[in-house]
Amino acid sequence: MMMCVEVAWAVRVSPGRVGVTTNSSNGELRLWVLLLRLHLLRSWSSALALVLVNQNFLGNLSLTCSSSLQCSRNFSQSSLVDFRLAPSSSIDILLFYLVDHIKIIMRYLQVKQKDLTQYYVILSTTEAERAATVGVTQSYDRSFHCHFRDMLGLLRHSDEGGGFDEPAVYGFLRKDWSECFDELQDVLAKNALSCVQYEPESSKLIVRSLSQIGDTQNCVCKENRTIFNIYCCLGILEYGLGKVADLVMKHVIVPSITNNALTILVEEHDNGSLEGCQAILYIDSSSELKEDKDGSFLYSRLRQIVNFVYRFICFQNADWMQCFGKLTWPRMSDLIIIHFLSKAVPDAASKVIGFQNIVKCSAEFETFLKEMKLIQSTDSNEEKLSHYAHNVEVHFASRKRNEILARSRSLLLQFNYDLLAVSDVGPNSSAYITDLLFQSDKCIVSKAVLDLMELVHGALKDACLSPARVAKEFYHAARDALLLYKAVIPIKLGKQLDSISQVAIVIYNECQYLSEEVLGLAYEYRTDFPSALQKQALFLDIALNFHQIAENILQKQVHLVSVSLREAIDGADGFQNTHQPQHYESAKFSIEQIVFIVEKARIMWERLLPASTYKRTMCTILDSVFSEIARDLLLLDDLAAEETLQLQRLIQITIENLSSLLESLIIDSVEKQNFLNEATWTHLDEKIPSLPKFRKLADLYDMPLKSITLVWESGELLSCGFTSCEMQVFLACNNASLAN
Repeated sequence: MMMCVEVAWAVRVSPGRVGVTTNSSNGELRLWVLLLRLHLLRSWSSALALVLVNQNFLGNLSLTCSSSLQCSRNFSQSSLVDFRLAPSSSIDILLFYLVDHIKIIMRYLQVKQKDLTQYYVILSTTEAERAATVGVTQSYDRSFHCHFRDMLGLLRHSDEGGGFDEPAVYGFLRKDWSECFDELQDVLAKNALSCVQYEPESSKLIVRSLSQIGDTQNCVCKENRTIFNIYCCLGILEYGLGKVADLVMKHVIVPSITNNALTILVEEHDNGSLEGCQAILYIDSSSELKEDKDGSFLYSRLRQIVNFVYRFICFQNADWMQCFGKLTWPRMSDLIIIHFLSKAVPDAASKVIGFQNIVKCSAEFETFLKEMKLIQSTDSNEEKLSHYAHNVEVHFASRKRNEILARSRSLLLQFNYDLLAVSDVGPNSSAYITDLLFQSDKCIVSKAVLDLMELVHGALKDACLSPARVAKEFYHAARDALLLYKAVIPIKLGKQLDSISQVAIVIYNECQYLSEEVLGLAYEYRTDFPSALQKQALFLDIALNFHQIAENILQKQVHLVSVSLREAIDGADGFQNTHQPQHYESAKFSIEQIVFIVEKARIMWERLLPASTYKRTMCTILDSVFSEIARDLLLLDDLAAEETLQLQRLIQITIENLSSLLESLIIDSVEKQNFLNEATWTHLDEKIPSLPKFRKLADLYDMPLKSITLVWESGELLSCGFTSCEMQVFLACNNASLAN
């Protein structure tokens, strides 16, 4: 039709173009124009008939709108009259105008349709709320909770719309619904608690089939099972079961776990009617306390309780039971761990194996809970009791390990090492004489380190009696206790270790003692360890570490003494001009200072150090002293005869003053009785390489040049430690004084 209108419009507006674009005669053109007009009239008639046919439809559509649409309807009718009377030349303009107005009307109708939809929602919600309210307060109809569910869906759907163009009435409806829903929950909760009651006087839990609130005739929703069905339908099962679960947990489960003297009895009464159908769980308290070593009595009581809940409260419904378990199992498992499993943790390594019965009973109980659907069979995190029981060996070992480390730390921090300097050695003293494992010597150590090694031996003995996992914990506890000494003592006694002190010598003894004791641990216990631990148990690294610490401490003490001796030797100013009284007295005072320092070290070390270590250390210090003095004396030149006599006297004074110290270095007591014999000096010369050179130097100052030459040629001076270079310098510098 539109194509015909467009063609007619083109012919009417531009008739000349037809003549230009065609070669037909005037008669043919007139015929063509008549045909086009005929088609145009037919199209106009068809359009008019279409509008007339749909006139009623447009009228009915307008009537559904409000009174504001009256003007549009009048306009439509007047447009039809004008359309009939309109000339054919303007029909196309009227049609376009009419279509635009129809579009406006349709858009307005869509807006009104949206309003009608909102009104329908409000009406439906109001009716559902009214029906639910009546159901709650009066009728208890079987389907009243369905009204709540429908209303809940409507209001939640409207609430999720984001609040765009939402009528204010929605908020009022949601408020009314919330109040009604809360009222429903209270009614259901009261009915549920009326069905499940605990009587403290008789200590029994009663589960009835019907609620005891109000009239029980034709009250289907007051049936216990129906109440929980309503909870499920409304999506608040966890809320409904929560109050019942709290009641069962408080009055039944908690006493059954905390009181071992309880007995559980179950009775079921069924007289054929819902009113008389009930189940009773009795909690009987006995005066006799049962000994429950493996938890069998505890788990038996809990099985009865769970089975009672599964049958009479959850009606063997897996979803309800799972919800009940979600509400109770976390608290129940924690109580079992606190009041039973944690107390059953063994306090001795020999009792760990006996705990396996508890592990077995705990696993069987959780298997039963899975069958009752109280816990999920696919979730391993629910197996709290099994996890704790299986790891109790580690719990026990961890607790013992912490105890060992805490006691070790307390021993080391609280012990006063300063008392060792003034205390006597004995059983009631803080200082003890102990044997070294790989040496024939003895040394003095503190009571703290002996107690520490006692803890280490105890831990390793327990490791020999324990399963592999526990043994590993005990092994590491022993290692950590030893390493704790290394971490605490150097910091605690830092000042004493940096100075010449008896405390430093005691720490050396202890490190040496620990080194040898730790080295022997592997030989003593490794064969008794579990096979999985035998290859891992190593103590060599700790033994070597303690040995190195001991050597560092002793070397530092020797170094500090050597520094003091070096300062004393330097005070003699190279022993020059000793023929002058002032210089002689200065050199003599230096010798006295040297003797004093060495004697002080002897007093501290001889009592504390092992004999072999003491002798080795003192020989090292004396060798350094004799070597330093001999070096200074050999560098003197142009000596006067009187000066050689004074130097010879100084050497003799030094040996005489150190005679008691030299005597302490003799091993054999027989040699002490004949200290001045040649064999004794030979023994001392072997231990102190610079001593024969120092003694021979005194003889050289009293020998003529010819005698010195003969002695050198005999090789005696060379055996004493003199070198040819030293002798050449000595003879060249003192040729005049030695000529006679």
